[in-house]
Amino acid sequence: MTLIKRSENLPVWTNLFNDFLANDWSDWSLRNFSMTNTTLPSVNIKETDESFEVEMAAPGMEKSDFKIEVNQGILSISSEKSTERENSDESRYSKKEFSYQSFCRSFSLPTTVNSDKIAAKYENGILKVNLPKREEAKPKPVRMIDIE
Repeated sequence: MTLIKRSENLPVWTNLFNDFLANDWSDWSLRNFSMTNTTLPSVNIKETDESFEVEMAAPGMEKSDFKIEVNQGILSISSEKSTERENSDESRYSKKEFSYQSFCRSFSLPTTVNSDKIAAKYENGILKVNLPKREEAKPKPVRMIDIE
């Protein structure tokens, strides 16, 4: 009878394999990948009595890098940024990479949003978009009715 020593590396591969199979690959809503396999900025969307608030994580950008528009009930947040490093013509480089980043996130707006009053602010790497609700969509306070 031959004894086989268990390899300590095997559980690592088993865990990687199990993690891979455990993911629900059919639910693409859990992924922040675009059709081109690039990552998209993550967003948080919160509803209050007064508005919806969209927060987008986009560190390292400037407010001028963003384009925000509303068209036919769709809010689109996009960015296109390219960086070229300047070198003198005499430089001899073995590798030089251009940097190009772009994304577009789109959200269907509920009819309760007052699209004329949407405001945005970029601060500390977070883009905040405030989507105020129409007056008729805001909760009404309790009103007591007198009985005659």
